[in-house]
Amino acid sequence: MHSLNDRQREAVKHIDTPALVLAGAGSGKTRVITEKIAYLIRQCEVKAHNIYALTFTNKSAREMKERVTKLLKDENSKGLNVSTFHNLGLNIIRQEYQALGYKPSFSIMDAADSGQILKELMFKQALDPEVLDGVQWQISGWKNQHISPQTALEQAQDAQEQARALLYGAYQKQLKAYNAVDFDDLIGLPVKLFSEHPAILDKWQNKVRYLLVDEYQDTNAAQYALVKQLVGIRGRFTVVGDDDQSIYAWRGAQPENLALLQSDYPALKLIKLEQNYRSSNRILKSANQLIANNPHLFEKALWSDMGEGDLLRVIACANENQEAERVVSEIIVHKFKHRTKNKDYAILYRGNHQARLMERALREQNIPYVISGGKSFFDHAEIKDVMSYLKLVVNPDDDAAFLRIVNTPRREIGAGTLEKLATYATGRDISLFDATQEFGITSVLSDKALSRVQHFGQQLLNWIQAADHASGEEVTAFVRQLIETIEYDNWIHENASSPKTAEKRIGNVRDLTLWIERIIKKALEEDGEDKKLKSIVTHMTLMDMMERNESEKEHDMVSLMTLHASKGLEFPHVFLIGMEEELLPHKQNMESPGLEEERRLAYVGITRAQKTLTMTYASKRRKYGEDMSCDPSRFIEELPQEILKWEGKPGVVISKEEQLETGNAHLSNLKSMLKKP
Repeated sequence: MHSLNDRQREAVKHIDTPALVLAGAGSGKTRVITEKIAYLIRQCEVKAHNIYALTFTNKSAREMKERVTKLLKDENSKGLNVSTFHNLGLNIIRQEYQALGYKPSFSIMDAADSGQILKELMFKQALDPEVLDGVQWQISGWKNQHISPQTALEQAQDAQEQARALLYGAYQKQLKAYNAVDFDDLIGLPVKLFSEHPAILDKWQNKVRYLLVDEYQDTNAAQYALVKQLVGIRGRFTVVGDDDQSIYAWRGAQPENLALLQSDYPALKLIKLEQNYRSSNRILKSANQLIANNPHLFEKALWSDMGEGDLLRVIACANENQEAERVVSEIIVHKFKHRTKNKDYAILYRGNHQARLMERALREQNIPYVISGGKSFFDHAEIKDVMSYLKLVVNPDDDAAFLRIVNTPRREIGAGTLEKLATYATGRDISLFDATQEFGITSVLSDKALSRVQHFGQQLLNWIQAADHASGEEVTAFVRQLIETIEYDNWIHENASSPKTAEKRIGNVRDLTLWIERIIKKALEEDGEDKKLKSIVTHMTLMDMMERNESEKEHDMVSLMTLHASKGLEFPHVFLIGMEEELLPHKQNMESPGLEEERRLAYVGITRAQKTLTMTYASKRRKYGEDMSCDPSRFIEELPQEILKWEGKPGVVISKEEQLETGNAHLSNLKSMLKKP
């Protein structure tokens, strides 16, 4: 703890009252949390298993736990609870499922599964599709705000909102019938549980003797309610956040939760971390001046002892094609001049569509790159298929999984047969699988259809029984046997566009089985546990939801990512492209409060840079099939002009020396490309 600065040390040692640590970008907030956990265990005699630390990504939780374990050198750290909000919620539901009215093998529905349920409900209720445009997003919003279907119906302003609220209620009933929850329920259900069962709440408050929350400005109403319930009247907690980096209003985040703390906890201690350990002072001066244009509940100003640093560059480009070429050219020149690596550079943008031209320009110059937030492993059809089989095996009530795989591979069970099966199941209030097992289905289906449905049902029953008896290495053998039994490799070959595509898809399935094998081995080595298929499927489903955008960068590649995806990261050299009105700020957020969030996005982008920051904009950009004039972003004008080197303003000319340097760099890059085999 001796290397902490005074403010950091104060944040670590303050435990008498609730604490809000207002941590600016790059101010060492994760270190404060990890040091505080160690302090609580060593100096305050709080048991590790009574300390809970919450964050928003599995990656952050993993890194935090590793750092605490290293700090304590495994001393008294056993049982420490470091997880995402959703993992904690899942753990609570797993332990208290009976009080919530669920069976132990409940499923977690992903967005695709939820969408399918909603489509079926719309069809049954013959609702106008226009009424339901965006309803899945709205239901998620209601859940994040901790609004029940009944409350949503009472608050409905018009017929469209009423229809959505009614659908919300029907959707929740359907989830319960499937013995399933969705991602938002992982927070909402524990809040409901604690509200309705004081004894269970008391039990969990006794477990949580001290709570720490990272990125508190990103919490929504439901998460805030959960935090309040867990800490109770004792209020033994520390939250760390930065209202200037709140950029997730579109998914329910409420930066005003920081202000709510002051009213809910009058004894709250406010500690500001303003010393930045990442960036030069010119970068920080720009960030401070930009964000000062937003209203603030808490004032702060970042500073650094890392020197003034380079001027910030602004480059005007004729159009988006020239912008892409210029950024790549700048990277080539800078690498030539400073002998840096590709991974030292990041290209940040407001929208994913801006990456396409950058990719092309990088490929043309043979520069390797990685796009964060690309297609998830779980988004591949073959992975969805196999996961649906496994989900159905561990939870036969999962109708969404049943419908996905009942004809994958083909079993000649037609749409008419499935409709009759679904109608029968709905009438009996049972799952589709249970319907295949009942005698009553014989009066609904033709002999041929009945034979096929019952054969599939029996096959599924055999798998359920086999999986139930399997544990440890037997689970891997079971999964491989299942894939072989359904002849899934042949199905892929028959339906793939080419043999090469088929092999790639089969390779993905192999990767899935290898991953299952690794999960089992790790559990055995670390905990001596023989994992069952049920816990593996639950783990993988949650990983799918939480880690779509958490790819590890292990190679020497230029990083391309949206400003949203860049939060929490840092790079020596940053290019912030598309700094134009209606792009950043986005055209849908030109007025308050959206404009304030756009400014925070720009602030996040600026504070990712450690050494150099270059901003670019196009004078014209192709929109709707024609070239449209663009204006530089107002955010450039809000920066301190005396530390900007603005190329493209009238009267600014590139020197002969700079032109020669650029030519030499491109020649060097061309030679290195020619040397490659």
